Amino acid sequence: MHQASVGFHCPSCVGPVEVGSRRRILRRRVPATSSFAHRDPVAIRVLIALNAAAFLYALSRGGSLAGSLGDVGIDFGLIGFGCKAVIGRACVGPLGVDEGEWWRLVTSAFLHAGLLHIGFNMFLAWMLGNQLERLHGPTRFLGLYAGSLAAGSLGVLLMAPTTLTVGASGAVFGLMGATVVHQYRRGINPWSSGIGTLVVVNLLFTFGRPGISIGGHLGGLLGGAALAWLVDTADARGLPRRVGTIMTYAFALACFAGGIWAAANWHDPLLG
Repeated sequence: MHQASVGFHCPSCVGPVEVGSRRRILRRRVPATSSFAHRDPVAIRVLIALNAAAFLYALSRGGSLAGSLGDVGIDFGLIGFGCKAVIGRACVGPLGVDEGEWWRLVTSAFLHAGLLHIGFNMFLAWMLGNQLERLHGPTRFLGLYAGSLAAGSLGVLLMAPTTLTVGASGAVFGLMGATVVHQYRRGINPWSSGIGTLVVVNLLFTFGRPGISIGGHLGGLLGGAALAWLVDTADARGLPRRVGTIMTYAFALACFAGGIWAAANWHDPLLG
């Protein structure tokens, strides 16, 4: 057995899923895990490449390594409703998801405010995604990533719908939440493996530093954890593998729909 630096054990070395009482152990492994354990992960590399391409595009359009995104942030960042300018009491250039710009729910998660921002997010995305893709395979992993991303976007629009927000942190927090659940379901102590400490440290930064999206981080964390629990339960009950995979994409669509609703109707944001 070996351990990654973020504490997620090799999928092929994971023990049986425990369900019900401690005496009742499901001896059958999660279906098809072994078929992905030794494959070179492709999906997470594509996602990281897309984030890097978006970062370079922002730089080419006036962004900076220090954090400015220029017009790219205004055009593609996540916001429920906002104005490019306010003259008197008049909103000039209304924008946001509530204005029909639904793509912001996705594009915002591929933009980053500075080199440190993208570097930290992509480092964690690789360390966590590398193992999760080996566990689930590329198709289901993309669903898990999309569901975490969508849950993070929903969290933003529930807690700060009028604040422009960017970053893959919601999706990355979702990968952290999924890793905790997968380890717990397999009898691995998340505190011993290190992932529990990683989550706590990142939550302390979330609440302790200004300018960080609380809604995005909490939404992604809870979304990823919920998805991991759902797919593990579906696999443990012997349902066809595609059922768990479909769950991830259905969850993502539901969160995106919730984000569109929140942008139009959530006038009193939580903690706002």
